[in-house]
Amino acid sequence: MEAGLPDRLYRNPSSAPAGIVHLGLGAFFRAHGAVYIAEAMAKSGGDWGIVGVSLQSPGTRDRLRPQGWAYTALELAPDGEKPQVMTVLRDVLVAPEDPQAVLDAMAAPLVRIVSLTVTEKGYCHEPSTGRLNRAHPDIRHDLENPLPKSAPGFLVRALALRRAAGLRPFTVMCCDNLPENGRVLRGVVLELAGLIAPDLAEWISAEGAFPSTMVDRIVPATTPADLDRLEAIAGWRDEAPVMHEPFRQWVIEDDFVDAARPDLTAVGAQLVADVTPFEHMKLRMLNGTHSSLAYLGYLAGHETISDTVADPAFSDFLRGLWRDEIIPALTPPPGVDLAAYADALHDRYANPAIRHRTWQIAMDGSQKLPQRILGTILENRAAGRAVPGLTLAVAAWMRYASGRDEKGQPIEVRDPLADRLAALWHDDPARTVDGFLALAEVFPPALRDDPGFARDLTAALRGLIENGAQASLKGASDARASGSAS
Repeated sequence: MEAGLPDRLYRNPSSAPAGIVHLGLGAFFRAHGAVYIAEAMAKSGGDWGIVGVSLQSPGTRDRLRPQGWAYTALELAPDGEKPQVMTVLRDVLVAPEDPQAVLDAMAAPLVRIVSLTVTEKGYCHEPSTGRLNRAHPDIRHDLENPLPKSAPGFLVRALALRRAAGLRPFTVMCCDNLPENGRVLRGVVLELAGLIAPDLAEWISAEGAFPSTMVDRIVPATTPADLDRLEAIAGWRDEAPVMHEPFRQWVIEDDFVDAARPDLTAVGAQLVADVTPFEHMKLRMLNGTHSSLAYLGYLAGHETISDTVADPAFSDFLRGLWRDEIIPALTPPPGVDLAAYADALHDRYANPAIRHRTWQIAMDGSQKLPQRILGTILENRAAGRAVPGLTLAVAAWMRYASGRDEKGQPIEVRDPLADRLAALWHDDPARTVDGFLALAEVFPPALRDDPGFARDLTAALRGLIENGAQASLKGASDARASGSAS
């Protein structure tokens, strides 16, 4: 076995300089966007090497640096595993260690795109409104200091440097699971820039570009066992690999500053005029059901999504969510059969090679539920359609956020509102629901002020407490069969 990645693969990576800075160099981008970009350069050329930025900790940098920034992307298919060594990274910076170095990288003349995967909470916005959260501690810091902490702060300060140097702005490309993510990020950046320098905000608004995107690939967390398995498969030791399913999709609004971008269409990305139908389809049909399965599956004792859908009761529940509650509230993208898309998602979830933990998907629910589930509930209720399954999923999130499972064992709840959520839990389900619905950061006014939704949510939570998650699935199916929203 090799001690590390073979020298021939990583000591002489492509000489293409960095044309992209990516904020939030986690596993998802390295298994998705970076793969597309590397393949686009191999096929069509271009100076699109990537400087990655870790906004929190040095762990990723420290694992990649001894490998010359190379890493393995391991495809996990039911019929076997396929490793691919990626050499598209040029450097990895750690923002808390040297924020000026990050700004300098973003302001470099050759950089034409800054992309982001910082998770929903990384945008320092209010999920229920999409507006900048001016009370966020990182935003308060960034308003008072030229060296920022937040992703929006880095974007604004780097764009200011480019403007001062007479450079064109870079395209800002959000790759996180936010509806209309480009529009949301543009609004957050312009609001923050306006608070710092109104003329800067005007320049960004007039000259910048914030294309919306939809990204799709299941990327489970890498485990120590994965490192050992990869070594056995490939014959080399990699301390920073990423795991991913075979499927991938990237839909991008074709709106780039000076039309400067890699030739992503040559490797399967879709460049379109309007991403919204694709976003809604993926956020609601994949991410919405992923979160639903995560909370209910975790409470029922299932460790992974594949374990969860292998349970016939959960499989039936999942298909009912798509058929009766999610698809009726969607406009399909051109040429897409939503029922066929649901069948394909079910097959992807059931892939036994993907060990995507329910606990991992359950993180940051307060930031995810508004776009993944609550929007669908709101539209269905407005149309008079019952949503007992999605209402049960929200109740399961509340039960999960209490910090105790059905057996009374502690749950490690990772959420920026974790302490507040735990404090809202009471023995009386109605009181608990009232407290959660008062969270303006999470629930839109139309749901906060809907007595029928409060009633249904209270009943679902009471059922979870009294009967457990597994038994509650049938109750949701029975309620769905009974008719319209209350």
